[in-house]
Amino acid sequence: MGCSGCGTNGGGGCSSGGCNRMDVYDWLSDIPLSYNDDSCPVVEVSFNNGSRKDFFRNATALIFEKGDLITVEGVSGFDVGQVNLSGEIVRLQLKKKGVAENDPQMKKVLRKASARDIEVMKQNKSREREALIRSRAIARQLKLEMKLSEVEIQADGRKATFFYTADGRVDFRELIKLYASEFRVKVEMKQIGARQEAAKLGGIGSCGRELCCSTWINNFKSVTTEVARYQNLSINQAKLSGQCGRLKCCLNYELDTYLDALQNFPNNAEVLETEKGRASLIKKDIFRNLMWYILPDSSKHYPLSIGTVRKIQGMNASGLKPETLEAEELETRKPKEAEPDFVDVVGQISLRSLEKNDRKRKARHREQHGKGGRGNTNTKQSNHPPQQGQPRHHFRKDKDRGKSNPG
Repeated sequence: MGCSGCGTNGGGGCSSGGCNRMDVYDWLSDIPLSYNDDSCPVVEVSFNNGSRKDFFRNATALIFEKGDLITVEGVSGFDVGQVNLSGEIVRLQLKKKGVAENDPQMKKVLRKASARDIEVMKQNKSREREALIRSRAIARQLKLEMKLSEVEIQADGRKATFFYTADGRVDFRELIKLYASEFRVKVEMKQIGARQEAAKLGGIGSCGRELCCSTWINNFKSVTTEVARYQNLSINQAKLSGQCGRLKCCLNYELDTYLDALQNFPNNAEVLETEKGRASLIKKDIFRNLMWYILPDSSKHYPLSIGTVRKIQGMNASGLKPETLEAEELETRKPKEAEPDFVDVVGQISLRSLEKNDRKRKARHREQHGKGGRGNTNTKQSNHPPQQGQPRHHFRKDKDRGKSNPG
C-alpha cells in the first residue's frame, strides 16, 4: 500500500493517513530468503496505520512481504492488518520485546486478504469516527471522569476497543453495558497514558517535525525537571512540555552528553569566598568550560575557567580569600572569517555625477521639443535685441506643444 501524501511505498510517517506511523526499516531485506526449517515462521502485523502491532504465526505455505494485507485470527472472528516485518528481523523484534517464538497462545495467519475481507474492513472502519463521537456523549451523560481518545473496530465488526485516559480509577461497568447495546459489538476498555494518547492522535511538534511518539518511540522513559537543569534550560513549563502535557521526550536525547561534560566541573562550587563578599554561581557553560559568578551589590558577571575555580577553592580551604574576581577573556571557537577579495564599489558614484546626467537629459529633452515646433524648424532663437523699427513679438506656450501664438 502506497501513500498518496508522501509518495512512499508502504511506509513512512507523513500523517496523511496512508502511512504506517510506527514504521520499521527492514535492514535485512537484501538477504536472500531461506526456505528451510530455520526460517522464522512469525510475522509482525500492524493495525490501524501502525497504531497497534502484534505478532502472528504464519502456518500457511505463503510467503508475505512488507506491505501485504493479510487476514489473521481475531476475537471470535478475523481481523485484517498490514505486514510490517517478515523474515529474520522478526526474531530480533521478538527478543527485544520478550516474546517467545514458540508461544502456543500466539494467534495465526489465516490467509492473504481477499477483496471481500478488505471491503468488510472498510465498512467497519468507517464507523469508528461516529462511534467515537457517540461514545463520548454516553460517557458525559454518566458523568465519568475519563477522556476517550480512539475507538478501534475489528475488521469483521464483532469487537471494538475503546482507548481512554483518566487521572484515577473509573467504574465503567454501566458504561460497557450501554456501549454493547448501542454498537452491538463486544466491548473492550483499555486505559492508556497521556504519552500513548499523543502517539495515537499524532501531530507536529515545536521543532516542525512529527511527534517522535507517533513515528518511532515505543518505550517511554520518565522525564523530570532535573534533566532540564543539567542542560541549563530555563524551567518554563510551556516551552518544555509537549502536546501530551508532559515534559518532552527529546530532553533525554542529549542528557548523556551533558552528564559526561559536567564530570569535569568541580563539585560544591556554588559559592566562592572573596574579600568583596561571597560570589554566587549563576550558570555553567559546558561548551567552553566556563563558570559564571556574580558578586553581591554588583551586576557584573565574571566568567571563570575550571582551573581558576579550583584554585580559589583551594585558597578558601586554606583560609585565604582573593581580593576580587577577575573576568577571563572569552575565546570563541568560531573560526575567523577571511577578508573578502572583492572591492567594495559602493559610494564611488557621487550625487554630482547623477545631477550632471540629469541636467544633460533635461537639456536634450528641451532641445528635441524645441526643434519639433511649427515655424521653428530651421530658425534659431537670437539672443540679440531687435533693431529699431522691427516689431517685437512675445511668444507664449500653448497647450498644444509646437504651437506659438504671438502676443
